[in-house]
Amino acid sequence: MRLINLHTASIPGASDELGLYQRGADYFIKIVGGPELMSTRAHASEDALGSIACKGLRGKPGTRVLIGGLGMGFTSSAALKTLGVDAEVVVAEIVPAVVEWNRGALGEFAGRPLDDPRMQVQVVDVAVLLRKEPAAFDAIVLDVDNGPEGLTRASNQWLYSKSGLRAVFNTLRPGGAVAIWSAGPDKAFMKRLRAVGFVVEQITVRAHAGKGARHVIWMARRG
Repeated sequence: MRLINLHTASIPGASDELGLYQRGADYFIKIVGGPELMSTRAHASEDALGSIACKGLRGKPGTRVLIGGLGMGFTSSAALKTLGVDAEVVVAEIVPAVVEWNRGALGEFAGRPLDDPRMQVQVVDVAVLLRKEPAAFDAIVLDVDNGPEGLTRASNQWLYSKSGLRAVFNTLRPGGAVAIWSAGPDKAFMKRLRAVGFVVEQITVRAHAGKGARHVIWMARRG
């Protein structure tokens, strides 16, 4: 069955373009002429990312969570399902078209998290929020690339550097944690997390429920 390009959008700060594609009942977001980034048929690791990041926060009053990257909304949806009724989830998405795709055809797949009153979307680079909101969040979720070595924008390298990780550390409230998605393991990145002061756990998850590619979630807690 043929893959149909439904819409193409530029990525701020990058020469590549992002495309929304459809094949049968499935939708895909991929770099135009490049790799697939996510799909509606394989999102178990994105679900796990949101739920793992917010585990234990349900009963905490005034919980605030920052999610870098909206994607297809699965991570945000999982976070909202895990959190309590008074939580606030801030999603930073740099590509305006991704927000519109989630308000349209993609919305039903993740249960339309953008309609949840606990959630707000800011069309901004997550790095901007990390630089200006110290001790503001109980959890931070980063799913903006395929991992430290799979960047969609060259400027995202800062997020995975010691400088960026220090900003993440400082943006967390005491006892807070950051969950970071990656297509695969990276020992050097784990070492940087620990050097900044995080206590790190590496969790392996499957792309599909119980099968498919093995992805990595780093759960790094502020000690």
